[in-house]
Amino acid sequence: HRDSRLRVIHRDLKVSNILLDEKMNPKISDFGLARMFQGTQYQDNTRRVVGTLGYMSPEYAWAGLFSEKSDIYSFGVLMLEIISGKRISRFIFGDENKGLLAYAWESWCETGGMNVLDIDLSDSCNASEVARCVQIGLLCVQHEAVDRPNTLQVLSMITSTTDLPTPKQPIFAVHNLNVESMSQSKSKDRISVNQLTQSAVQGR
Repeated sequence: HRDSRLRVIHRDLKVSNILLDEKMNPKISDFGLARMFQGTQYQDNTRRVVGTLGYMSPEYAWAGLFSEKSDIYSFGVLMLEIISGKRISRFIFGDENKGLLAYAWESWCETGGMNVLDIDLSDSCNASEVARCVQIGLLCVQHEAVDRPNTLQVLSMITSTTDLPTPKQPIFAVHNLNVESMSQSKSKDRISVNQLTQSAVQGR
């Protein structure tokens, strides 16, 4: 987003597109859906919305608008997946079948996010660091793009101890695909915008 002559918007940032080299350094892969911006361009739109369930920002899913903030949304989902140890598409919690973003919000409100943490990491993580990472993840998945931090701000949040803004209650998209329609898809995760519904989750 920042250190290239052309600004690249990935549009499909997800777990399976993050690869590790021989030194375990993460590398972003699969730029098949990426778009490049020149000059001062910061946003574009498309009528053909394609992406992966759970990772698409609301403005991209509903209006075809994509920008740096769209990738930031996907990054926020990735952060919460890493913390929880579960993919967003497979995360279901409780009798109300809460998704990852809903549960992360509720957990952050009640316990600072510790309930989200993968149990295998609980003995090796500092509670304040977990709470900070969950809060950063929630800031990245804010419903309005203007409320999300940009890339430089996210980097600063991760590498410093400065105070963080308070995230708003997330309003996010959830999928309602049935098994048959997913099995017939060329890519089981990629969908079109008319296969989404929107819901709001109330924190306690």
